[in-house]
Amino acid sequence: MRLRSVALLFALAAALAGCNDTIESSFDPAKISNKVEQPLPSRILEQMRVKGMERTAPIAIRIFKEEGVLEIWKAKTDNRFDKIAEYSICAWSGRLGPKVKEGDRQAPEGFYPLTPYNLQPNSKYFLAINTGYPNRFDQANGRNGSNLMIHGACSSSGCYSMTDAQILEIYAFARDAFKGGQKNIQLQAFPFRMTADNMARHSHSEHYDFWKELKVGYDNFEVTKRPPEVNVCEKKYVFNQQVETGGAFNAAGACPVMSTPPQLSAALASYQSAYARDFDKAQKKYDGKMWYDPTEAERKALVANLRKGHDLAFAPTGSALKAGKLMSIKDVERAAAMSKAAAGAPAPAVADAKMGRLAPQSTAAPGVLPLAAADASTAVNALPVPQPNPRTETAAITEPASIARKKPFWKVWATE
Repeated sequence: MRLRSVALLFALAAALAGCNDTIESSFDPAKISNKVEQPLPSRILEQMRVKGMERTAPIAIRIFKEEGVLEIWKAKTDNRFDKIAEYSICAWSGRLGPKVKEGDRQAPEGFYPLTPYNLQPNSKYFLAINTGYPNRFDQANGRNGSNLMIHGACSSSGCYSMTDAQILEIYAFARDAFKGGQKNIQLQAFPFRMTADNMARHSHSEHYDFWKELKVGYDNFEVTKRPPEVNVCEKKYVFNQQVETGGAFNAAGACPVMSTPPQLSAALASYQSAYARDFDKAQKKYDGKMWYDPTEAERKALVANLRKGHDLAFAPTGSALKAGKLMSIKDVERAAAMSKAAAGAPAPAVADAKMGRLAPQSTAAPGVLPLAAADASTAVNALPVPQPNPRTETAAITEPASIARKKPFWKVWATE
């Protein structure tokens, strides 16, 4: 039985020394004459030139909570994506795990399609991009909440907050991509990089079954270097699935007859084979241990000194990796028993160290993982793969050009 609550560990956490190097104290927003149209800096434009990217080519945004990183990936002329920028997230609230309801202070995890209407130029937090939470996945699973943003000001209550200097560039990336004709920018928000080691380290989490679903989309991106096509049926995410004629996706309804393109299926099988070997090694390394996911307060304790000289709204949070720690399951059991005994309640069962591990993806249904009833979580708007941009930079944001892609998404890379 997997451990279903890390709340048992609150009393065991210790604040660790550390710092957040993302705070730009010299940036003055008042000196920006037009923040909405502020061009990207020349250093980034030069990187685009070297990587073979057009300024208005499509982008994808990837967030990794535990690492505290937001990445911008951009399409090259061959229509594969490459990372063009990486930013340290200044503040995100809550702990690892998805947002479930209004007021829980959790930052969203999942796949979210952003349109030009998600851009918030008049945000009180300098600039903002609405994540689109709740998407169809969240709605199908009864999750709710509103106004979950990526914004400036370095203060979060369920959002991903950046410094003003960072959000100025992130906003410019999105603005230029929409001007180039991209209809949907895919936001991928993960609890951590979904490597074999990280999945094994977090296998006792109550959110583990949900994270296994997200990993399927993560794997598809790693294999193709293109944002996966995302749909929802039976309250679960499905990625890069072809549907038979007449079939349709219904977030809460039965899945249609669908299949994974053969070339993609073969590539995923090879990727999963290597993953399974790495996961087996990680299992042995973490046998009898579990990871303590720190609270927001514990993370903030790492950067308390950075708040000196700033107003009260300035609230950076530290690294979840630095504030968290690996613990013996025996120590967890002992602490849980003592805590419950002091409260006059029976001690709950603690997960076995060997349970809750991620098995290789089934070859019977590549791209789809079975859903655990207790942690049902799945649904997002249909998300077409970004299409090649027109050779113009003057397209109106509200009326993006519609350009047909040259090849189906699974053939773009299969011929290489």
